[in-house]
Amino acid sequence: MVDGVYVAGVGDAHGARAVERQTVYVYEAPVRVWHWVNALCILVLFVTGYFIASPLPSTPGEASNSFLMGYVRFAHFAAGQTLAAFYLLRLYWAFAGSPHCRQIFYVPFWSRTYWSEVAHEAKWYLFLAKAPKKYVGHNPLAQLIMFSLFTVPLVFMIVTGFALYSEGEGIDSWQHKLFGWVFAIWPNSQEVHTFHHLGMWVLVVFAIIHIYAAVREDIVSRQSIISSMISGERIFKDEAAD
Repeated sequence: MVDGVYVAGVGDAHGARAVERQTVYVYEAPVRVWHWVNALCILVLFVTGYFIASPLPSTPGEASNSFLMGYVRFAHFAAGQTLAAFYLLRLYWAFAGSPHCRQIFYVPFWSRTYWSEVAHEAKWYLFLAKAPKKYVGHNPLAQLIMFSLFTVPLVFMIVTGFALYSEGEGIDSWQHKLFGWVFAIWPNSQEVHTFHHLGMWVLVVFAIIHIYAAVREDIVSRQSIISSMISGERIFKDEAAD
């Protein structure tokens, strides 16, 4: 290793090549823990939320002998409350951690440079640009997508989720005191259910884009993405023929 750059010789039919790997520590441990806990909670919420919206066929016999949907709802509520708790911790770490921890919570709409970089990254993903720019944290397009399709929808899902939960807990519950105002906007709770369900599909679309982009970047752009959320280090690889 020389000044943070790892160099290894690679032989091929055209001679030796030098592969340089520069590592940068980006994602701190609290961010990585939140990422994987968040991913697990969202997966549970996807599956259980789908079955809550489209319940399984009724089981014959006494209801007390079959509590399947009760377990589904319990898993949904538990995952939702865990998601909300870790979201608050993640929001705290946005201020306590490195500047990269704050990227998913804002978009610099006022910056012309930012939008030009978003356009370049869009061309790269559409295979219209030959080479991506390298960013230590999220690239500008990823930052925009994270904010608009993940951060904002996730807040909406937490708020509407607790509002719906408060219907069962009653008007004296802390859930209703904190989130009951949602029903002042949509007095018909079925509308809240519908918007909450649609929000789930927004997050499903985000998950598909997120996984595709992470795998594609690891393969095509020669900079690590997936392993970064395990080790915390971004690896930037360059090749130069001798």
